Amino acid sequence: MLAVESLDTVVLPEGERFGFWHDFVARESVPSRVSSDHAKNFRAQAQVVGLGDVVLSSWSYPSLDMHRTGKLIRRGDPEMYHLALPLSGSGGVMAERRENELVAGEFTFVDTSRPHMSTHRAVSPEQDQLTTLTILIPHALIPLHPNKVAMIVGARIPATRGIGVLLGQFVRQIITHPEQYDSADAPRLDNIARDLMAATLAQRLDAAETLPGEVRNSSLRIQIKAFIDRNLGDPDLSPSAVAAAHHISIRALHRLFEAEDSGVAELIRLQRLNRCARDLRDPSLAKRPIYSIAAQWGFPDKAHFSRLFRAAYGVPPQAFRTAGGLTAATKGLDSQ
Repeated sequence: MLAVESLDTVVLPEGERFGFWHDFVARESVPSRVSSDHAKNFRAQAQVVGLGDVVLSSWSYPSLDMHRTGKLIRRGDPEMYHLALPLSGSGGVMAERRENELVAGEFTFVDTSRPHMSTHRAVSPEQDQLTTLTILIPHALIPLHPNKVAMIVGARIPATRGIGVLLGQFVRQIITHPEQYDSADAPRLDNIARDLMAATLAQRLDAAETLPGEVRNSSLRIQIKAFIDRNLGDPDLSPSAVAAAHHISIRALHRLFEAEDSGVAELIRLQRLNRCARDLRDPSLAKRPIYSIAAQWGFPDKAHFSRLFRAAYGVPPQAFRTAGGLTAATKGLDSQ
């Protein structure tokens, strides 16, 4: 499993909660001056997932103010870029003489080497716990000129379109399900995080073409995989359709996936089969005809689907469903 650090202040005496959380933030993120009207009984949780150089975190807390001061920066600075994605609440961010509204569902971007302030408020007393996801990445790992990046310090970056969507989905997945990954996955996840963040900042700066080719290609592969995942039910999904949707040639598409374990056509087929297997294991779909499930995921030909499924899982779809999914596949493979 990935390396995870967790905190829940509820296990502490009320008088110690705010100070302990403040120290935890300074250690796992960056030292800041924090104040809150809830300091006397500060209920907060945190989860920090280290991928290597990149650190992902989830923070849950009541309304507060944070100030990264010049004095704190002079005492020590990890020289990191910091993207924060608030999932609830409202507020504001001030950095580099820019003041922007803090909006739930949009990234805010700051630099630990530059003073900045933020306020985060609950929208109602009934929903007084706020949640923010964050990404910390060293300056040196973003292949954009620091002067260029400085132009968007304090800015908002959409998480509902462009590369920001993929970055937000990536952070949510890792933070929500770190148990789904082994420690050996960390370096690969770290690289994905680097490339997605670099591409997100470059897109905001309209400077994608200045990124190294390797970073652009990695970002494009991630976008293509997400596109395939969203369109698996389309029977017309094919390498040519994928290439056309991303304004590249079929040759360029195949070249892009040369180093991957699967080519584009195989990736589409395997993802569709995985979705079918998932639905066949789902008890709530037990009465749904197999051909209907297959058609939903892009296999309109029943005989063709059955051949592909048996080749992948070792048993026909009906046997897979009857014997409980993977158990059936194991039995079928063992008997061959």
